[in-house]
Amino acid sequence: MSKFADQVRHGAQFADSRLARDTLLEIRSPLTARPIPPRVPEGPQLVQAFISRHRPFFILLAVLMAQLVLLSVQVTRDRSVPLAKVWAVSALAPVERALRGTADGVGGAWTAVRDLGHAEQNESELNARLAADETEIQELSAKAAENDRLRSLLEFKTHAGYSTVAAEVIGSSPGESSNTLLIDKGADAALMTDFPVVTPDGVAGKIVAVYPHSAQVLLITDPAAGAGALVDQSRVQGVLKGAGRGLCRLDYVMNDNAVSAGDKVVTSGMDQVFPKGLPIGTVIETKDGNIYKNVVVKPAVALNQLEAVLVVVSKPSAPEEARRN
Repeated sequence: MSKFADQVRHGAQFADSRLARDTLLEIRSPLTARPIPPRVPEGPQLVQAFISRHRPFFILLAVLMAQLVLLSVQVTRDRSVPLAKVWAVSALAPVERALRGTADGVGGAWTAVRDLGHAEQNESELNARLAADETEIQELSAKAAENDRLRSLLEFKTHAGYSTVAAEVIGSSPGESSNTLLIDKGADAALMTDFPVVTPDGVAGKIVAVYPHSAQVLLITDPAAGAGALVDQSRVQGVLKGAGRGLCRLDYVMNDNAVSAGDKVVTSGMDQVFPKGLPIGTVIETKDGNIYKNVVVKPAVALNQLEAVLVVVSKPSAPEEARRN
């Protein structure tokens, strides 16, 4: 009886345990209301299981690879080069070419940058040298021009036939109503008012004020200036007056007198200031008026560019003046 009871009790316990297991497997999720699936093994576990299951295959593959490497080391090609080395060179050749190309590109860029720096430095040096040469050329040109002016003054003074004093222009006051110069010679050089001031090209003006070491010159273009003049071609006489704006006019020329554009105008000597025959300018315009012509004269001297002049301190004698004319 007791043995039977024990069997019954054991069967009940077995049924209870199986029921509990089935109950646990059928637990439903409160959110999905579906049975919770059994846990699936993770990736590393699957790989480990795969390797364990195919272990002999992987061992064989490793042995074959080792044999292949050994054979490549032992087997040679042309000139007894190991096959392994041939393979290694073949595999690394593209990488080497790429690295070499990169290195060459970087080296070329660096060389270009360095050459560019040298080129810029050379250009700066050449520009500085060119500027220095241009400055020297300008100085030499200025000296040559000054020598030419001085030579012209010396030749004019030698052949003028009357005494002159050379002077440098040290100042000017040009304007519409006044055109004057200041020269570096004055009473110390025995200069006096009304002394003519000339250049190798012609008449510039006359002295109107004398100071101890300088003098003021009134240019022939000033409205206050005047000089006896005549037309060189027709020998028609008139009075030269300043017209301003760098021009002069020849007054008191009758309408019936022959005066044309392009005629040369020279001093007549009738004013007892300027020697006779000195160039004054060129007629650029002529027009008949009521009685007298309107004659415009352009001075022969570039009065706005004067740097050196000659002051006539004594007039030629009558025979000499007659010979010159």
